[in-house]
Amino acid sequence: MFTDMRVKSKWDLDGDMLWGYFFTDPNPKKLEPVAKHLSESGYRFVAIYPADDKSTHWLHVERVEHHTPKTLHARNQELETLAAKFQIATYDGMDVGPVEPKPK
Repeated sequence: MFTDMRVKSKWDLDGDMLWGYFFTDPNPKKLEPVAKHLSESGYRFVAIYPADDKSTHWLHVERVEHHTPKTLHARNQELETLAAKFQIATYDGMDVGPVEPKPK
């Protein structure tokens, strides 16, 4: 993944990036304690929203951080464990993008 991003983007992967993390559960109320826990742990809450087919709900949080393949793997394992602890359906993975400059 990192090799592919280095080839296909102009992002500086050796610095901070905006990482989004996603969880799912059919019951949106079950996602609220996870959102609270992650917010208290330094993540920014983005939204809880239904899937297009309304069969499940998504929790999206994000955090600016630097990852290597090893640290990202550790983060994913940590978030999978968190999903199990809170008994939600899944930790569904992440996305990444550049950190947007703050407006002046």
